Amino acid sequence: MGGADMWVYLCLFICLTWKPSASALNSSYSFTSGAVCQLREQFHLVGMQQEGDIVLGGLFEVNLLTVFPELSFRTEPEQPWCHKFDVEGFQAAQTMAFAIEEINRNPNLLPNVTLGYRIYDNCVKLGVAFRAATSLISGTESSISNLNCSGTPPVLAIVGDPGSTHSIAISNVLGLFRVPMVSFFATCSCLSDRRRYPSFFRTIPSDAFQVRAMVHILKRFGWTWVGLIVSNDDYGINAAQSFHQDISEFGCVAFYEILPKDNDITEIRRIMGVIQRSTSSVVVLFSTASYLLPLMDEVAQQNVTRQWIASEAWSTSPMFLTPRLLPFLKGTLGIAIRRGEIEGLREFLLSLQPDNDPNNGLLKKFWEHMFDCRFKAEEAEIQTEGRVCTGNEDLTATDNAYSDVSELRPSYNVYKAVYALAHALHNLLNCVPGQGPFTGHNCASHHDIQPWQLLHYLQNVNFTTTFGDQVSFDENGDALAIYDIMNFHAMPDGTMRARTVGVIDESQPSDKVLSLDEEKIFWNFKSNSPPRSVCSESCSPGTRKAIKKGRPVCCFDCIACADGEISKTAEEFWSSPEKDQCVLKEVEFLSYEDALGISLSTASLFGACACAGVLAVFAHHRHTPVVRSNNSELSFLILMSLKLCFLCALLFIGQPRLWTCQLRHAVFGISFVLCVSSILVKTMVVVAVFKASRPESQGAMKWFGAPQQRGSVLILTAFQVVICAVWLSTASPAPHKNTQSSKIVFECAVGSMAGFATLLGYIGLLAAVSFLLAFLARNLPDSFNEAKFITFSMLIFCAVWIAFIPAYVSSPGKYADAVEIFAILASSFGLLISIFAPKCYIILLHPERNTKKAIMGQPQAK
Repeated sequence: MGGADMWVYLCLFICLTWKPSASALNSSYSFTSGAVCQLREQFHLVGMQQEGDIVLGGLFEVNLLTVFPELSFRTEPEQPWCHKFDVEGFQAAQTMAFAIEEINRNPNLLPNVTLGYRIYDNCVKLGVAFRAATSLISGTESSISNLNCSGTPPVLAIVGDPGSTHSIAISNVLGLFRVPMVSFFATCSCLSDRRRYPSFFRTIPSDAFQVRAMVHILKRFGWTWVGLIVSNDDYGINAAQSFHQDISEFGCVAFYEILPKDNDITEIRRIMGVIQRSTSSVVVLFSTASYLLPLMDEVAQQNVTRQWIASEAWSTSPMFLTPRLLPFLKGTLGIAIRRGEIEGLREFLLSLQPDNDPNNGLLKKFWEHMFDCRFKAEEAEIQTEGRVCTGNEDLTATDNAYSDVSELRPSYNVYKAVYALAHALHNLLNCVPGQGPFTGHNCASHHDIQPWQLLHYLQNVNFTTTFGDQVSFDENGDALAIYDIMNFHAMPDGTMRARTVGVIDESQPSDKVLSLDEEKIFWNFKSNSPPRSVCSESCSPGTRKAIKKGRPVCCFDCIACADGEISKTAEEFWSSPEKDQCVLKEVEFLSYEDALGISLSTASLFGACACAGVLAVFAHHRHTPVVRSNNSELSFLILMSLKLCFLCALLFIGQPRLWTCQLRHAVFGISFVLCVSSILVKTMVVVAVFKASRPESQGAMKWFGAPQQRGSVLILTAFQVVICAVWLSTASPAPHKNTQSSKIVFECAVGSMAGFATLLGYIGLLAAVSFLLAFLARNLPDSFNEAKFITFSMLIFCAVWIAFIPAYVSSPGKYADAVEIFAILASSFGLLISIFAPKCYIILLHPERNTKKAIMGQPQAK
C-alpha cells in the first residue's frame, strides 16, 4: 500500500469511526498546517443530485462499459471513462428521483422533512462502483478542518448497487459503520449472511428463492437432465451451488460450464460444443447480460436450438429480444422480477429536460445518446440498444425502453427501496420520547440521525405500495419471494416479446406455489409441446432401474424385475404374473366367512353356551351339598368370567377397527384375571378350610369370610384394569395394514409390546401362584379334593399360554389372531372341564352321591 493510499484509508477511518459526517473523504488526502485534511483529487463520477434535509444515495448501471487508461509511471493516471449508454438503467435512476419527489409532496409521509438524493453511475465496474460508494458516505468537499466529523453523514443510506459482486464489496465496508444499503437487483444468496452483511437489504428475492422457482418449473415438465451455464461472478457461482443442491432431489446436471470473464471466443466455442454434444434438451442460464451476449451470438451463428431457462438477470432484457436471435431464443422460459405499476412515472420521465437541470450529468448523457441516435438515423434506419430509431421521433416515441412503464421490474424495486427507507425514517422521526428502542428507551436525535439508528427501523418496516404489494424484510434482510414466469413469443411483425405466463409465490401453500398457464406457452419445437429431457427413458413394464457406475443417478439401465416387483413403487399393489402391470393385493384378515373363522367363532359360542348351561345347573341345584361345599359364590363368579373369556374371542374375528383393537385385549385381560383370581381365592379357601379342621387352627377361617373373598378378587382384578388403562392411554392398539408381502395383512398393531407383555405376565403370575398353592394342597383328604381339580386346571392353563408365545410370534397374518383365539378357547375349556365337569357329573348323573355324607366320605346307609 502506497503512502497516498495510506492517508486515504487513515482519513476515512478517522472520520467514519469517530462519527460519519457531511465532510469526509473520497480520494487521497494530505494533512496541512492547522489540522486540515486536504483533498488531492476528485474522482470523476457521473451522476445527479438534489439537496434536502436528509440525503439518500444511489448507485445505478447507466453505462455498460468502462475503459481504464493504460497505467504509466511517467504521467499522472487518467480517470476511467464510461460508454454504451443503458436506457433501462437510466430509467431506474430516474425512478429513484421520482419516488423522492413524490414523497416530498406527500403530507402524510415525512411531513416537514425534505428528502434529497445523490445518484452515481457505477458503469458496471467494481472499481467505479466502490469509488462512488465511498464518495456517497464520506462526501466530496475539497478540505476538512473539523476532524471531529460531527453532524449528519452525507447520505444516511444507499439505494443499490444492482450488481451482486459490487454489493458484496461495498457492503463489507458499509457494514462496519452500519450504513443501510437497499439493493434492487443484487440477488446473490451469500448476501443473506447477516453476520457478514449486517446492513444489507434488498427488495428483490435472493438467488436461493430464484433457484427454487426454477426447480418448480423443471419438476412441472419432468425435466431431470439439465445443463447449467453460469457467469463467472458471485451471482452465477453462488446460484450454481444452490442449483446443484436443489436439483439433486429429483434430477441431475448434465453439464456445468462457467462463462469466461474476458469473452474469450475460443472458450465460448468450447462451451457451445458441450451444449451440442449433450443429450440434454434443457439448459439453465444463470448469467448477467454482459456475460451471456457473446454466447448467444455463437448460438445464432451455429444455429443451436435448446429449451433455455433464463434467470431474472436477462429474462426481460431487450438486448436478447431481437429479430436476429428470435429463431433460437423464442420459447425461452424465464424467471422475472415481479412487475409493478407506478402512477405518474411516465409523465415524469417525459418531462425531463437538460435545460431544467444543467448539473444532471446522467440526463445530459441521455440526451447526447438520443441525439447520436437521431443523427445516425438521418441516413439510414438503425437499431440501437434493442430499439429502432428513425430520426424523426419526439421523446415520447423515440425510446420505448425509457418511456415504457408497462413492464416495470427493476424500476419498481427501486421505487419500493426508496419508500422502505422513507417509512423507516418516518417511524424514526415519530418516536415517542421515553419509549424509544435505544439505550435508556431513548429516541434518535432529529438533528443528528445516524445510519445505525435508521438500520433498526428499516429492519422492522412493513407497508403496502399503491400497487398492492407488501414490502417487509425477514431477519436476513430479504424481501418476500414472488416471481413472474416469462416466455419469449415470436410476434407477427418478426419481433420477439417476453410475456407473462405464470407466477411463483413462495408465500402460498406448497401445492399452490407454482401457477402456470400452459396454454399460453410457446415452444420452439416442431411439436409445439414441451421437450423431453432425461438421461435415460423410464423403464418399460417388467423392468427396473440399475444405476450406471460412474454416471449420475439419472442415467441407468433397465433390468428385469424380481418376483413381486415392478418399476413403480406401490405398496398396496403387486405385480401381475407377467410383471407388466400392478394388481391390487389381496386384503387378508380373519373373517367370519373363512372356514377358520367359522370354526373358531362356533367353538367360542359353544363354550359360552356351555358356561351358561353349567351356571344354570349350579343355580338350580344351589342348595345341594356338591354346590354348597365348593363355595357357590366363587363358582358362579368363575363361570361368569369364563363366559366372558369365550365371548371375547369373537372380538379377534372380523375386519380390525379402532374400537375392536382397543377392546379385544382389554376384555381378554380383565376376563382372565377375574377368572384366575377367583380360582386363586378359591384355592386359598380350600387350604384354609383344611387347616380350620385342626384344633390348633380353629381361627383360620375368620380371615377368609365372604367379604374378604370378594375384596381379594376385586383388588386383584383392579390391578389389571389399571394396566389396560395405562396401555390404552399411552400406546393404544390400532388397525394396521402390513404391505410387506404379496398380500395386505389387515391386523391390529399392539401399540406397545411392553403393555401387551405386562397384561399377559400378570395373568401368568396369578396362574402360577394358583398352581403352586393347589399343588401343595393336592394331598389333602378326599373330602377336600377340590385342590386336585384346580391343580389339573392350572396345569392345562399354564401349558397352553406357554405354548402360545412362540406360536404367536411365528404365525403370519391372520393366523396370529387364530393362535391367540385358540389359546383363549383352549385355556377356557380346560378350566371349565377340569373344575366343573366332575361336579356336573355327580349332579346330573349320580344324584345319589350328592349328599353331605358322600361329600364327607362317610359310608351311605342302606
